[in-house]
Amino acid sequence: MAISISIPLSLVFFNLCLNKYIPSNVASAIVFSNSNPSYTSVLRAYMRNSRFNTKSTPKPAVIITPLEESHVSAAVICSQKVGFHLKVRGGGHDYEGLSYVSDEPFFMLDMFNLRSISVDIENEMAWVQAGATLGELYYNIWQKSNVHGFPAGVCPTVGAGGHISGAGYGNLLRQYGLSADQVVDAKIVNVNGKILNREAMGEGLFCAIRGGGAASFGVVLAYKVKLVRVPNTVTVFRVERFLGDNATDIAFKWQSVAPATDKNLFMRMILQPFTRSNRMTVRVTIKALYLGDANGVVAMLGNEFPELGLTKEQCIEMRWIDSVLWWADFDIGTSPTKLLDRDINYAFFLKRKSDYVETPIPRDGLELLWEKLIQLGNVGMGLNPYGGRMNEIRATETAFPHRAGNLFKIQYAVDWEEPGTEVDMDYISRTRKLHDFMTRFVSKNPRKAYYNYRDIDIGTTKRWSYEEGKVYGECYYNGNYERLVDVKTAVDPNNFFRNAQSIPPRPSLN
Repeated sequence: MAISISIPLSLVFFNLCLNKYIPSNVASAIVFSNSNPSYTSVLRAYMRNSRFNTKSTPKPAVIITPLEESHVSAAVICSQKVGFHLKVRGGGHDYEGLSYVSDEPFFMLDMFNLRSISVDIENEMAWVQAGATLGELYYNIWQKSNVHGFPAGVCPTVGAGGHISGAGYGNLLRQYGLSADQVVDAKIVNVNGKILNREAMGEGLFCAIRGGGAASFGVVLAYKVKLVRVPNTVTVFRVERFLGDNATDIAFKWQSVAPATDKNLFMRMILQPFTRSNRMTVRVTIKALYLGDANGVVAMLGNEFPELGLTKEQCIEMRWIDSVLWWADFDIGTSPTKLLDRDINYAFFLKRKSDYVETPIPRDGLELLWEKLIQLGNVGMGLNPYGGRMNEIRATETAFPHRAGNLFKIQYAVDWEEPGTEVDMDYISRTRKLHDFMTRFVSKNPRKAYYNYRDIDIGTTKRWSYEEGKVYGECYYNGNYERLVDVKTAVDPNNFFRNAQSIPPRPSLN
């Protein structure tokens, strides 16, 4: 039973509790109170959105940085005993800061030390601890094989735990599906501090932490994932067009080609306002990965997408690991060791939103969209095609529901560098206006969204009621929301693991 006491006294009791499970010299090395000289640097190390790095942003009373799995169990048990909410942070790419910001007093469990990766090439499997980054995972696979990869995101500093638990996608999406689709086992600390594998947790919870986010159910320690085969040679290309060229033709045709073409081809389309010759226009960029050689993709798109005008000279053949670096915007020839770098030399303020599109946007709709992008400025859109393997996996296979019937997903994105509340609201309002404009073209009832692109505009909860949760829950999970509520009720009925967009338990009938 939790007790209500002051924060300083709570910290004393918390440390006493930890010392029952962890040697005192170890506990003192992994726990940072706000009086610790290293507290600020530890807190800021994995903040990837500068909007939540201000003096007024609520801070954790304590940061716990576990070195072993048992330390996580101790943190879960002891946080409850002193009545503190526990937030769990992985790589820090949490668009709304829900893993390290709260309006109620809280502790933060930062998983960055739990980063081991064990690759078994013979069985084409890997165990990945939650605090490992995607870059570290890719590097470790490459060290063992040039013909294996993993379908996950293109940003190397994203934490594997949060990425996989929220579904996780990347440029292997159309051939292999999501990161969560490759999970065969997991280890999670439940609300009682027990470490459970797939068999012990049961299939309901195992399904929930593959696409439903783990933050509502426990603390994921590691995932066991299947590796996938990639060819010795892959091809990448980037093609840019402006409205003065044939950008509208390309954008219109992309919608029917990108989701329907060969599964080996992933073509992201990026739409951005752009200043050219002192005039605002729109730039349409096609950025692609093809699991094959340049001749193959040029011939295929020459037939299916002649508007693009792709030539072999625009294509670059390389190893898959080098394509990972290319997609992360590193120079060609960069060593794969760069993927081990956790430090990011930038700290943008940012806002993201998402949508799903089920029917092509008509040409006149695109013309209106160009006007809106030019009017708003700064806000861009990334369109990621579905189809292929995504059409073959049932919506109920994991917690992630957005499968067949979706042509593509949209990410709305804006970054800025100037601090200040008024500046924040200006840029955030631009994404909202663009999102509002797109209402006529996107999914409806519910208007679907991607959980890993967390967006509190969709809705938040104050009382963690079923009704409050349903508002955002059905956007993220469609009909799977009901199943997630059932799992939550079974594994965490008192709602210890919670945030502003977590899954609520059903109310007690007692």
